[in-house]
Parts: sequence; C-alpha cells; structure tokens
Amino acid sequence: MSNRSVSKLTLPGTPLWAAAAVVLLSSLGAQCQDDLGDKITCEVNRVFQERRNAVVRVEALDHHGRLTGTGFFTDPSGTIYTLSYIVANAQEITVMYGDEKIPAKVLVADPRSGIALLKADISSPFIPQGSSRKLALSTPVLTIGYTPGFSDTPSFGIVGGFDRKFLGKYFTTTHIRANLPVQAGFGGAPLLNLNGEVVGIIIAGVGGGASCYAVPIEAAEKIRMDYARYGEPRHGWLGVKAEEQNDKVDGSNVRISEIGANTPAAQAGLKPGDILLQIGAVKITEPEDIIDASYFLTAGDKVAVEIVRDGQKKTIEVESAQHPATGVPSSPNELVGQVPMFIFQ
Repeated sequence: MSNRSVSKLTLPGTPLWAAAAVVLLSSLGAQCQDDLGDKITCEVNRVFQERRNAVVRVEALDHHGRLTGTGFFTDPSGTIYTLSYIVANAQEITVMYGDEKIPAKVLVADPRSGIALLKADISSPFIPQGSSRKLALSTPVLTIGYTPGFSDTPSFGIVGGFDRKFLGKYFTTTHIRANLPVQAGFGGAPLLNLNGEVVGIIIAGVGGGASCYAVPIEAAEKIRMDYARYGEPRHGWLGVKAEEQNDKVDGSNVRISEIGANTPAAQAGLKPGDILLQIGAVKITEPEDIIDASYFLTAGDKVAVEIVRDGQKKTIEVESAQHPATGVPSSPNELVGQVPMFIFQ
C-alpha cells in the first residue's frame, strides 16, 4: 500500500522572513522598531499557540492507498474543513486530534471549489473566521500544517497577490497567493491573519512550495451554506456569454454577447447588447469580474442583475439554475461558474 500526500510541496531554499519582517513592522506599530525579530516571533508564536489545537492531521484510505493532509475545526461540534481531493473517494477517514485518532465522515466534497467538510464526533476548539476582503498586498499571514512524519508545523509569510488564473487557467473565483512556504501535507491548512482568524484554506503550492494558493474563506463558506440549506453544493448558472467592448458605460465595458435558449437569463428578459453593471453583490467593470460573481450564485436563488439597455439602467431579477457544465472555458467570458478549480502539484 502506498503513502501519498496531497499537493507535492517542498520547502524552498530561502525563507521569506526578510520581506515579511519589513511589512510586519508597520502593522505592529512604531513600538516594534526595537527588537523586530523578537516582536515578529512573539506575534507568530502567539497565534500558533492559540490555534494549533484546532488544526488536525487528516488521513484517508482509498483503493489507491493512504492520503494525508491537514484540516481544521470550524465550529465547536466537530465540523472540519479540508480538501475534497483528500477525502472524496475515501473508504475510511480519521483525524489525529492530539494523541487521539478519531473517525470522521464526509459531509460534502466539492471538486469545483476543492473544499470538503468532515464531521467528527467530538466537542472541539475551533478557529474563528475573519475576512479575506480585508487582506491587502503584504499583509502578514501564517499557517499551521501537518507534513508526513512531523508534528504540527507553523509557516509565516505575506500576501503576494489576488489571482484569477494561473498559467493561463482560470480559478473558479479569485484566490489568495501567499508568499508563505508550505510542505507536503499542508493541503487543507488554514490561512490565518495575525488576529488568529482564518481567512483562507491552502489548496496548492507554487514554485516547489515557496509560495501557495488559498481559497478565500468566503468561498469555502459558500459551500458550507449550500450544504446547510440543500445537503449538497448548488452551483448556479445564468446561461449568457459576455464580451469586452471598447467604451465603458457607467464604469463597465462588459456587454452580453449571447444568451442561450431557455436559460435563466433568457426567461428573465436579459438581452444581447445589455451592459452588465452588477451581478448580486459583485460590481462588474471588466469581464474577469464575472468569475467572482458567478462563483457565489446558488442554484434556485434569485439574483439581481443590474444592466444598462438603450442608455437606461435596469435591474432584472434572475433565478439561477443548476449549472449543467463542468468543462474549462477558453476565456472568462462564459457565464456563469464555468471554470473548475485547477489544481497544480
């Protein structure tokens, strides 16, 4: 039987402390100018000690062998976030909580987002949620993960970017790129701010583990809320295509180019030529904004779509349907929710 770990990640040769230290100086305030290294160590160690008991090693056995990864408790009743690729086809799942080996079951494993929810029969500490939308370039972040053969391991870095694609392939929603070293087995680990709040879930390493990508916690919560309401993920779909036009109208250059027959968009009255201004809570200024708007659609829910038609603003309510496709589009202008998660290892 083989042993495998999710995301083939390795530590980089050079740590990122120098860059992160410069940024952390401003966030800690002027009083941190003396003994900067001690200040950084103190802050990182505080968060590590406060949250390490809520992070677990996840082990899954399937017909190929054993997979290992990381997970963390998201509530006090034993609900665990991890990656779907660890547990989706597992015949047996256990989580290592301290010295205890506790059976767990899959509540939901969503290949589109890469997120899974497990349930263990235990009263648990949990990590409170923060907001990924409050992150900025150079914001300090850290994680706690389990690499095979080692105990819980912290890693520290800074936010390096907010990306919608990697190597020409689009994510399902904007992902956090963290200049933070990760190792094999860190898939599913929480991305934490210095308040000890989870702001994302690590899904893959980049550059041999020198940095990583994380799904924003809001995107993971979308899956959890779908499960709470329907017992499964409900990815929504409107059924239109959009294109970029040269001139902006009310800040948007995104025009509907095509509407499928008998789609939610057609039934609601959207038309080719309409300029998209907003879908739900997401403002549309360029075609790639559609990626974030589409991800948060839930099939069966009504969403307000703001448009400009013939120079007049209109808001049209559309009831999204269950998305029928799983293929990767060649461009982001295929609405809505067409881009599955691209995992690189």
